[in-house]
Amino acid sequence: MDAETRQKRVQGLEAIKDKALMMAGEGASDLEVRDFISEGKKSLAYELPDAEAFGKAVEAANRYKKSKKKSKK
Repeated sequence: MDAETRQKRVQGLEAIKDKALMMAGEGASDLEVRDFISEGKKSLAYELPDAEAFGKAVEAANRYKKSKKKSKK
């Protein structure tokens, strides 16, 4: 991830944090705040995908699948 994209991602996460803190301060339930954070992070991931993290996740999933196949033999 290049520096500009990383900076935009950090700004997005900071905005999510600030809004969540404001919601909590205004008396929103823990569930509402948690749901807001989860949805915000999901939206941010679609807007600014992290190809490096995706690649690592794919590699980990493939290693797991291979280990499962070996243990079944």
